[in-house]
Amino acid sequence: QPQLVESGGETVQPGGSLRLSCAASGFTLDDYAIGWFRQAPGKEREGVGCINSRGDYTIYENSVKGRFTFSKDNAKTTGYLQMNSLKPEDTALYYCAASSFVCAVATFNDTDNYDYWGQGTQVTVSS
Repeated sequence: QPQLVESGGETVQPGGSLRLSCAASGFTLDDYAIGWFRQAPGKEREGVGCINSRGDYTIYENSVKGRFTFSKDNAKTTGYLQMNSLKPEDTALYYCAASSFVCAVATFNDTDNYDYWGQGTQVTVSS
């Protein structure tokens, strides 16, 4: 059964860093882009960005550019989201998702383009 499992979420102070992991089982990530999403309380799920299947092309939503970095280790079937300079407004439940579509500006934010989803991991940024 194909599955994605996120981990690494916790409570950190503003300015801190976290690395989230997205582990795939039951399938390999070689042919899948990974999208990252987040959902804050009372808000809709939003796309944070994506990384292509080879792991050499990324797209970031404007509010996280320069602070967040996606990476992908296909041998380990795991994707990563490195988050630096965290702000209180980054507080949300973070999800990863795998897509057989390409990672592109026109498609990364459309949840219908993703085949598999993780359960989410909570990131809280608070002093």
